[in-house]
Amino acid sequence: MKLPGRGLLQGLRRHVGLASLADRGFAFLFDPGPAGEVVSLDCETTGLDIRRDQVISVAAVMVRGQRIITSERFEAVVRPDLMPREDSIKVHQLRASDVAAGRPMEEVLPGLLRFIGGRPLLGYYIDFDIAMLDRHVRAMLRVGLPNQRIELSGLYYERKYGDAPPGTVLDLRFAAMLRDLGIPDLGQHDAGRDAVMVAMMYLQLLDLARRRVRIPRTSSRIAETAPIGA
Repeated sequence: MKLPGRGLLQGLRRHVGLASLADRGFAFLFDPGPAGEVVSLDCETTGLDIRRDQVISVAAVMVRGQRIITSERFEAVVRPDLMPREDSIKVHQLRASDVAAGRPMEEVLPGLLRFIGGRPLLGYYIDFDIAMLDRHVRAMLRVGLPNQRIELSGLYYERKYGDAPPGTVLDLRFAAMLRDLGIPDLGQHDAGRDAVMVAMMYLQLLDLARRRVRIPRTSSRIAETAPIGA
């Protein structure tokens, strides 16, 4: 028995997703995004429990070809149902008064979805960010985000550890990746800055892959800063 091809499976998923969509005004989510465009996405949350914690800020930055288009970005502070705890405030520096001035996710989400469109979503542990957003997307549209996902740590792993011998100690921390790729630390745990840094690392990793260059496991800096466009 011949298994269905990838194109057929994608078509079936699109058909099922569109059939379940609560608002046809968002059918564009199931259309391929413009060629060569990726959206770098990051959320700051009240914690790491997908079932209980909530998004308090979200940012998305456009990557077009080999450039990060910082003038094309989406950023919003989100007012959660529960205010952030003291331990999470120490991480993202968003106080209860800051998020209280934000908008509820129900108001933020439509604009975010229109910015994203059908483009692939890039992130550092992107599955977590999408899972946090999908709670609200499903409540609004009855379907989750159908976008392709690009996991930054996976690309980094392949470039640094893909040929490593068994037993090699892995370091997939955000700070370690910045250091290895020669990307300046713009200040972590701010959704907008994190999204830009992720995009910069992504372009560096694509360039390394094109040149078939691996990240030395004994070096801390190998590349110049990725180009950013206005």
